[in-house]
Amino acid sequence: MLRRLLLCLVLVGLPAGAQDLSALTQRDAGRGLREALAQGTAAAVGKLSAPNGFLGDDRVRIPLPPTLEQAQKLLKRVGLGDQGEQLATTMNRAAEAAVVEAKPILLDAIRKMTLADAKAILSGPDDAATQYFRKTSGEAIFARFRPKVVAATEKVKLAEYYDRFAGKASELGLVAKEDASLDDYVTRKATDGLFVIIAEEEKAIRADPMGQASKLLKTVFGELRP
Repeated sequence: MLRRLLLCLVLVGLPAGAQDLSALTQRDAGRGLREALAQGTAAAVGKLSAPNGFLGDDRVRIPLPPTLEQAQKLLKRVGLGDQGEQLATTMNRAAEAAVVEAKPILLDAIRKMTLADAKAILSGPDDAATQYFRKTSGEAIFARFRPKVVAATEKVKLAEYYDRFAGKASELGLVAKEDASLDDYVTRKATDGLFVIIAEEEKAIRADPMGQASKLLKTVFGELRP
């Protein structure tokens, strides 16, 4: 359904009377797409920044790094698994605190979207807009997230949890403390999780644009209905 907007972008360039969409302009159609994407990205950020936005969603919940995940299973056998669970919870809380930083970056990418970008999104796969955001904003989002992750982990003493947990794991010969940078790990997982939810929002808009979009985009799609 969303790909019909691409037809609109093409048809509106024809002379008046050559098609039924002469009242629409490329500018209107592009603005409608931008509004739909702005709504979708705001919804994604809102979901993830809410309490348990990461922790309560298996699609994006941040697990312990693989080596620590294996260590936790073994530590549980000797009654030390609770510290690993505390660490996982703290990592997800840090991601929830950081994800709000993505909204202005994503909105800026939407504002800078060209007609060529819009056509590529509308004629592309179901996650074409998500791919656009990742390409144009992925590095900036990571850079903006990381200080927030660091601040959040320091505030809740993540390093203390990690040192305690990894220290006990090291005593058992299960993992080395220098095995991973938890701040980088959490930041990367938070960034990936954001794009997972943006892709879900994009899918919803494509499946039901009349239910998801702004008044302007509804007008565009209303003109395209048979």
